[in-house]
Amino acid sequence: MADAPKKKVVRVDETPAEKAADAAGAGGGTTGGTWTPTADAKKKATTRRIIAVVLWLLAIGTEAFAIFYVLKQNPINMVLLIILLVVIAALAIGGSLLWKQANRLDPASKSDKVRFFVQNQLGVIISAIAFIPLIILIFTNKNMSGQQKAIAGIIAIVLLGASGTIGASVNPPSTEQYASETQQVTDANGGQNLVYWTKEGKVFHLCAAVSAVNLQSKDNQIYSGTVAEAHAAGKSRLTLQVEQERKQCGFDVTPEATPSP
Repeated sequence: MADAPKKKVVRVDETPAEKAADAAGAGGGTTGGTWTPTADAKKKATTRRIIAVVLWLLAIGTEAFAIFYVLKQNPINMVLLIILLVVIAALAIGGSLLWKQANRLDPASKSDKVRFFVQNQLGVIISAIAFIPLIILIFTNKNMSGQQKAIAGIIAIVLLGASGTIGASVNPPSTEQYASETQQVTDANGGQNLVYWTKEGKVFHLCAAVSAVNLQSKDNQIYSGTVAEAHAAGKSRLTLQVEQERKQCGFDVTPEATPSP
């Protein structure tokens, strides 16, 4: 069994709503191989998605203003156009970050391939909608000089690339992933859905004493919570070294039988 952790272990506490949901048997988790979020996680995800949609609508509205007002002027106000491009990117990126947080709290199922793709790549789609028509109209605008088109066009393309990259989800979370990881964790430690992670680490682990957790913890803190809470904290997956950590944590050690009196 591994030695005691050298860092302070901090439990990610459930909110009162989550505790009440757990007590009522509606606290999420895995049922029959299917993972479902807690009511509180679902509420947080919905709130983030609503704010994300508002930010995206503002980005598209700003694009419309640039297209139907700024690009119609002669001469073109380049300072205003560039400011609007930056605002569009900031709104698109802000919406994408919130949307990705919501997807970690309430992921889609891989069984519905279309919904899974759209839900996880919506930030890229919105970025394309917010920039591509504007870029085309900048390069075809008759009221702009070649130099103005080059400056505004290059800035728009760079901002499109940045917002699209941030909006994209590589290896996005899914309900199947959460269910599988929760099952692995509960199988390893006797039915308890409890994992450990650090701010710097990208994955979560089976116990606080494993060497990887202690090496990653630069702030002298190790955080613990459920698999879903680890994902909500930005951790992408369970460690691939499950069997090694089972041994380090002592989960596969069979206690010696107590002699009969």
